[in-house]
Amino acid sequence: MTDRRLLFEAQALPHLDAAYTLARWLARSEADAQDIVQDAMMRAFRAFDGVRGDNVRPWLLAIVRNCWRTRARATAQRRTASLDDEKADEIASADAGPETTAIQSSEARRLNLIMGLLPDDFRAVLILREMEDLSYQEIAETLDVPIGTVMSRLARARAMLREKWLAGGHDGLR
Repeated sequence: MTDRRLLFEAQALPHLDAAYTLARWLARSEADAQDIVQDAMMRAFRAFDGVRGDNVRPWLLAIVRNCWRTRARATAQRRTASLDDEKADEIASADAGPETTAIQSSEARRLNLIMGLLPDDFRAVLILREMEDLSYQEIAETLDVPIGTVMSRLARARAMLREKWLAGGHDGLR
């Protein structure tokens, strides 16, 4: 193995789950997310010599986002995102009783459906901040936007999420 490959594996592979999570939410499909992450990792490996600094995560997530955009333009695929029922059930606590588990599972499904209704730019900021715990600076680097844009999109995304949650999400979501 080359030193370059070892360095790439040490710095990029720990962020594979974050890359998949972002791709899954953006692509709205497990199969597409897997393809996007595979493409992104190949592109990242080829461009790895150009990485500046030690924080590879925002750089890698930006590549994932760009791969998704390229794929979305090519397929013009726009569907409502929601995780599979199995994924929503995994979110519910295994230690809780049946009633609590059912409520948590239902709420997780509802949240996933509502997240899928948010515009892509707002959903991406919300995912990167709340699910991937990126700093505003890292989100700005990932999305290639100013920090002020990150902050305003995050505030608007949270407001939209809250509004849709309180309104029941969409027709048929109560």
